Amino acid sequence: MSTDADELKARLKKLNSRATQAKMDLHDLSEDLPTNWEKILDVAQRCHDAHAALMDARKAVAALTE
Repeated sequence: MSTDADELKARLKKLNSRATQAKMDLHDLSEDLPTNWEKILDVAQRCHDAHAALMDARKAVAALTE
């Protein structure tokens, strides 16, 4: 396996962890509403960005294995 593929898989692992944490942050925020309602847009945007990056990385890994 090439170094690029290894780097991409390592990046995928980090992005997956980041996306999972963002999901949990959003979940925790939703459970505490209406407390911290002001943070909804910020937390949701971070969650969206983390999952978008994860999906892009998964597509890149899939393209390498084709």
